[in-house]
Amino acid sequence: MFYRLSEQYRQFIGELIVHLQALAAVMERRGYLVTCYTCGEVRESASFMVSLAPSHLVRFLVSEHGITWTEVRDDHELMRLEGAEAIAQLQELTELAKQGLVGQEMAVSAR
Repeated sequence: MFYRLSEQYRQFIGELIVHLQALAAVMERRGYLVTCYTCGEVRESASFMVSLAPSHLVRFLVSEHGITWTEVRDDHELMRLEGAEAIAQLQELTELAKQGLVGQEMAVSAR
């Protein structure tokens, strides 16, 4: 049972990384400064970072060891979320990116 669960988790991480790469491509086309780096031959981990405004950065890290969302403004950490909460915040960023409201709405929610 535990081997099956660990394999499912690895597959989940791989899918999440594919979605991060797609989000990075979309946000880059919309003019955001964004990076998405992956590690490992089979998508074992990734680092996604986007600048929402001057001195306002979001970093989303995903690996087999955990998932974190960190939001920083003026070199001060505003928010750090892990696991399901981090993924929910990423979904919010995705929805705002679809609507073209990322910089405005994220800045409001971070205060």
